[in-house]
Amino acid sequence: MTQTSKQIAVLGISAFYHDSAAALVVDGEIVAAAHEERFTRKKHDDSFPTHAVQYVLREAGFSSDDLSAVVFYDKPILKFERLLETYHATAPRGVVSFVAAMPVWIKQKFFTRRLIREGIEEACAVALPKGIPILFPEHHISHAASAFYPSPFEEAAILTIDGVGEWATTTIGKGAGGEMEMLKEMHFPHSLGLLYSAFTYYCGFKINSGEYKLMGLAPYGEKRSARAKEYKKKIKENLLHLKADGSLFLNMKYFTFATQLRTVDDEKWTELFGISPRDAESELTQEYMDLALAIQEITEEIVVLMAKTARKETGMKNLVMAGGVALNCVANVRILEEKIFENIWIQPAAGDAGGALGAALLGYYVYFGKPRIVQSHDAMRGSYLGPAYSDEDVMRMTRSYGAVHTAYADFDSLVEEIAEKIADGNVVGWMQGRIEWGPRALGNRSILADPRNAEMQKKLNLKIKYREGFRPFAPSVLESYASEYFDMGGIPRQPYMLFTAPVIKSRRKPLLKKGSMLERLNSPRSDIPSVTHLDYSSRVQTVSADTNERYAKLIEAFRKHTGCGLLINTSFNVRGEPIVCTPEDAYKCFMNTEMDYLVIGNLLFDKKSQPERESHDIKESYGLD
Repeated sequence: MTQTSKQIAVLGISAFYHDSAAALVVDGEIVAAAHEERFTRKKHDDSFPTHAVQYVLREAGFSSDDLSAVVFYDKPILKFERLLETYHATAPRGVVSFVAAMPVWIKQKFFTRRLIREGIEEACAVALPKGIPILFPEHHISHAASAFYPSPFEEAAILTIDGVGEWATTTIGKGAGGEMEMLKEMHFPHSLGLLYSAFTYYCGFKINSGEYKLMGLAPYGEKRSARAKEYKKKIKENLLHLKADGSLFLNMKYFTFATQLRTVDDEKWTELFGISPRDAESELTQEYMDLALAIQEITEEIVVLMAKTARKETGMKNLVMAGGVALNCVANVRILEEKIFENIWIQPAAGDAGGALGAALLGYYVYFGKPRIVQSHDAMRGSYLGPAYSDEDVMRMTRSYGAVHTAYADFDSLVEEIAEKIADGNVVGWMQGRIEWGPRALGNRSILADPRNAEMQKKLNLKIKYREGFRPFAPSVLESYASEYFDMGGIPRQPYMLFTAPVIKSRRKPLLKKGSMLERLNSPRSDIPSVTHLDYSSRVQTVSADTNERYAKLIEAFRKHTGCGLLINTSFNVRGEPIVCTPEDAYKCFMNTEMDYLVIGNLLFDKKSQPERESHDIKESYGLD
């Protein structure tokens, strides 16, 4: 892309908390967006997104001189005001947290404008022209923009829910044309996101990355058990006061995030629930499963109430959502089931990384006042917005590692071969084109397998991903065949894995309702058992040739070979690592797991053919020896 003097290029940045990222919007088009973690290999990297900035500018063929504005995703000074007021209101209890936080603010966050300028100059190796403005919208406005502007709706209600931005933890607004108006806010410390994160911690998972594990654990809870009902009652009577409009007030005597470097008062929670915080690697007993179920069901109830309030306040028939809680695909389905809105669209990078995109879009549509561009599906380009790698990049990797491969001149022949290998029970690492934007692998950096294989969920979790065995896997299904497997709930196109859908009844098998987690996990629940969760749900990704031609060809080849039009799709990484980005990342991950084959572009790598010495060297460099 070559810039003309008429082009408006806006760089959006999120940084200094978690999930740093950069996004570039040029004349209203989302040109590129990337997470810093994908380059640094540090999961949830919070540093300035140097590599992401370099990439998005390079993708556009721009230098920093070509930028029209830089937009940061929140207001640091407003956030500092919230910290000071909170510490003052709770003194002296917050003294430890205050002492820990102040040096960071004094050395860094007071000077965010300078840090942004210096970061861009380091990334580009040239000075950022002084005339380029650096702008600071509020955190939840950035979330709202990331949801509304790329959506396929001329007008929509906007709902953002996360932990906390500056003061806001939840907002309701509306968008029409190129304008947004925020109507209601819920303020810190009262936060659905922080409430859910508290239970994430208490059930033994890591905050800001383990919330989806808590959601996946919930179906193992016993819905009608006295314990699950008692947990729900205790949560509602002791931890929060919930109003009819979905707003909530946390009982802060049970929570410590406002005053300490911890989330909850362990002693009070232990007394309340009768179980202590679970150690991360300890056994998952039924008590924690029931606790996960209780908070998941309460979260769904609250989200539905908030959505009803958004409909009432705005009168809109469409809803858009962002913020970390919008990644709770089970709660999202509850909004669909309640038929509150006719249409729903959710930003695929709904968390803090997505704030970089929202910031860039705000710069273009609000600061520069440009007319909004609305596209029929959405403006996200399938969310394939990160870097791709050339054939030469791949060949450089093969020479570096001595990797043995077979090159296919004809991609159609390659997919026929891979479809057959997957049908034979093999696990395939699949790297094609541009890396996905957001936390989900959508067929360009994926690990693929046969969903009909009842053993595959266990194999993938324990031997490929090195993660908890209960974790469910998602199916990628051809859009044209999705209704043959799932009840799509009136939304046949679901490309971003942001909703669950139940497996249709004709494919189900009776559930094993009693027994250990392992027994229930290993009991087939449908004729596509490895993508059917304990409640018959699946987190579906629909695939079509117009969004991902290569991936659609592979699934179609698998359908012709087996009669099954879907594949298991899990992100191409191991536990604790970001999704692979480069050919080197993909090869290292392939060699250090029990994957059978790797495909990069038109090259096929067979594990049995790779040199063992190189495998050992890679294990050492990957930190797995």
